[in-house]
Amino acid sequence: MRGANGLARLMTGMAQVANAVGTLVVLGLVLLINTDVVARNAFNAPFRGTYEVVQFLMVMIVFLQLPDVVRINRLTRSDGFLGILAGKRPAMARFFARLIDTVSAIFMGLITYAMWPEFLRAWTENTYFGTPGIFTAPYWPIRLVICFAAALCALIFATKAISGRRRPELLHVEDSGA
Repeated sequence: MRGANGLARLMTGMAQVANAVGTLVVLGLVLLINTDVVARNAFNAPFRGTYEVVQFLMVMIVFLQLPDVVRINRLTRSDGFLGILAGKRPAMARFFARLIDTVSAIFMGLITYAMWPEFLRAWTENTYFGTPGIFTAPYWPIRLVICFAAALCALIFATKAISGRRRPELLHVEDSGA
């Protein structure tokens, strides 16, 4: 149990740090867009690559904040069925919650498995996106973020499925929970 609690704390810390980094990226994105608007309107000189950077950062923000969203059970889904079932048949609700977490862990594991070769290819071949001569940036950072976030989400979902706890960092505190 001590090892499980340590792993849960590690996953919690990593998810919270990734969320904080995602929040800082949002702040940077706001600054970039506002500066571009001012430069475009006041000086008729828009920043090159703003469109590409916004696309890149939007994906990065989603994946950086996803593990913490999964950790605290704020992932958009319909819990209406589980809520109704928990009132009448709590054991069945817990079973379905664990089943959903298991399927989610598998799905996130598959995303990690599919993205890892893409990250390696982007890293070794130095692939870039954007318009050459105007703005280009490497693909590998976003692919690495996707791999990291999906792997962390898979671990969090797997921890929830195995332990039956909805909040992995509360393994030693929480009694049950669908």
